[in-house]
Amino acid sequence: MTYTWTGTADTATDIDDVARLLTARGERIPHPDLDPWVRDVDADMLRMLYRDMTIVRRIDTEGVALQRQGQLGLWAPCQGQEGVQVGTARALRQDDFVFPSYREAGVLYVRGARPGDFTLTWRGEEHSSFDPYELNVATPQIIIGAQTLHAVGYAMGIQRDGDDQVAAAYFGDGATSQGDVNEAMVFASSFQAPVVFVCSNNQWAISEPVTVQGKFPIAGRAPGFGIPSLRIDGNDVLGSLAAMRWALDHARSGKGPAFIEAVTYRMGPHTTSDDPTRYRDKDEVERWRARDPLTRLEAHLRSIDAFDEDFARDVSEAADRFAADMRAACLASPSREPIGVLDHVYAEPHAGLDEQRAQFAAYLDGFGDDQEAKP
Repeated sequence: MTYTWTGTADTATDIDDVARLLTARGERIPHPDLDPWVRDVDADMLRMLYRDMTIVRRIDTEGVALQRQGQLGLWAPCQGQEGVQVGTARALRQDDFVFPSYREAGVLYVRGARPGDFTLTWRGEEHSSFDPYELNVATPQIIIGAQTLHAVGYAMGIQRDGDDQVAAAYFGDGATSQGDVNEAMVFASSFQAPVVFVCSNNQWAISEPVTVQGKFPIAGRAPGFGIPSLRIDGNDVLGSLAAMRWALDHARSGKGPAFIEAVTYRMGPHTTSDDPTRYRDKDEVERWRARDPLTRLEAHLRSIDAFDEDFARDVSEAADRFAADMRAACLASPSREPIGVLDHVYAEPHAGLDEQRAQFAAYLDGFGDDQEAKP
């Protein structure tokens, strides 16, 4: 099946014209294009998805708390987006390679990130919190949309190696206004690269609404590049799993790239340096709170007698343990001397870097005895 979204939504904010398998009340509904991809999903797997999302939300809560307490320089919250992150990531094969933005904590968790992997970069201790080749996840990209080009380049390498892995690029609705994303789709389509584009449309690019990125749904752009697309309810973890399985099968079988627009919502600020109350109203947030990905899956699990207090307690305890380990790893990380920021910039000694080191050391010396500089 090759599906191209040709929906009836007439605005970029239309949230009804989406494919889903679980409604906001947790009701399981049929969908002809998604159902074939989740026939193997039983209650145990649904519980696993719920557990994943609960732990990811706890990771996010801990990250915000650590930043507010001065332990992290910044944190990009993902509350509300756990459904698309966990659902799509659980569809990936371990040898597929992921190119995320800075908000995909859920993808990192599913790929096997350790507690400390979530904090060391935001604490300024490491250039990358993890070895990309251990998780098959590239360093989270700060430059908006740049990872889409990286993913396509990697996918073209897969083609030339004759392998069947897939590259997956994650980005937000704001990134679709960047030239990099459009150039990436041109290359992906022209060379039929095995790459999946996952756009998490969380309605806001910092303080700019999605209507500034486009007057019509983002999923409608991909067919213009010759790329089939799906527009899904990103707060439906089961639908997200199904959509990603379709997209991965499409790319892996040699049919070229696929595009998913996951309609979701960023419940918190863009980052911990942002104040969303300045640009969006409380009623909008509450409307989206009623579509929460965790509460809808809990409601569904209860409806099939697969959720009880023992399970809830077990999941909550697992989430708290992970968060405690995350905090411990953060607080135990040794802070290098400030001059260490220039270490490992080049593999070999470099005269220009030596000059910068001397200048920075002199600057640090100006702070007195409490700030040692070691050139």
